[in-house]
Amino acid sequence: MLRPQNITGGFMKVVVYTICKNEAQFVERWVESMSEADSIVVLDTGSTDDTVEKLEARGVTVIQNTISPWRFDIARNLSLSFVPNDADICVCTDLDEIFVKGWRKKLEDAWTPGTGRASYRYTWNFLEDGSEGVVFWADKIHSRNGWCWTEPVHEVLKWIGEGAPKPTVVVEGMQLNHYADPSKSRGQYLSLLELAVREHPENDRSMHYLGREYLFYGRWQDCIDTLLKHLSMPTAKWADERAASMRFIARSFKMLGDEGAARNWYLQAIAQAPYLREAYVELARLLYEQGQWDGVLYFTGCALAISERPKTYICDAEAWGSLPHDLRAIAFARTNRIPEALSETQLALSYSPNDKRLIENLHFLQNALRPLS
Repeated sequence: MLRPQNITGGFMKVVVYTICKNEAQFVERWVESMSEADSIVVLDTGSTDDTVEKLEARGVTVIQNTISPWRFDIARNLSLSFVPNDADICVCTDLDEIFVKGWRKKLEDAWTPGTGRASYRYTWNFLEDGSEGVVFWADKIHSRNGWCWTEPVHEVLKWIGEGAPKPTVVVEGMQLNHYADPSKSRGQYLSLLELAVREHPENDRSMHYLGREYLFYGRWQDCIDTLLKHLSMPTAKWADERAASMRFIARSFKMLGDEGAARNWYLQAIAQAPYLREAYVELARLLYEQGQWDGVLYFTGCALAISERPKTYICDAEAWGSLPHDLRAIAFARTNRIPEALSETQLALSYSPNDKRLIENLHFLQNALRPLS
């Protein structure tokens, strides 16, 4: 098979690199997925299982080094330093991720001279029924020189080379799937995010992530206070992320028992990014809990009118699954519009065909429409 040439006239060299610790269970699957690359480089940061032995048995280059105190950016940069300088394309993944076969050809076909990065479709998680959860476009593929990783956690690539950052190409059809290890703790994330904000208090991205992390921990007031700081920052201009901060503030107020404030923040999130489904659906769920059926129908209708799923990580799976139709079905049923309720239940089941409650609702509504004998 002919392969694209690099700027020197030789064939393009693709190298996968990553960091790992105690991930022996993923080695075989991951190496098989990455085998389309010319070589694979792994920085092991202190495995006590047989991760290293399994990787080396598959021909992977493994370097062992302990990072203390732990930071993801330092580990990523150290792993990148072991990628050969003659690499044309560097592909950063984790051991719990898998490329769909044929990824290299798609990448090479899209990569043109002067390219700096590549973005590709990334499924961050899968639901219990096997359907996709959070999906967005990631960009952890880059040229060899001029890049470094920054931030202690949720690390990002930063251009430090000469001149303007090199352009990013979109690789259509390239798919990376993430199958997270549920036993792995994310307990270090909070302290690392707090460190990131202390180091760079002007970084709006880290402030947003910290507020979101407080939400995950159920620290409602800390979430509100931190995300209000995020929204007040002059650099916090990305509407999608601002709307997400507003939604998280709304959730926190709801958990604190202030549903009025929650409703107002959801409305602000809608106004901030009216092209995103999430705030419409979350507000509809709040109104469902309050028995405001017309409101449920209105806001779910607004959500479903948005047909294009965004390519950013600001995307909740439930807004693109059965939930909007499920809420509409209940609202129609509660207002005695049984045919409409049945139709929406069928649509909800098309997304979640094994949901027992939806199946029961379907049978109930079908029986309600049958004429008495």
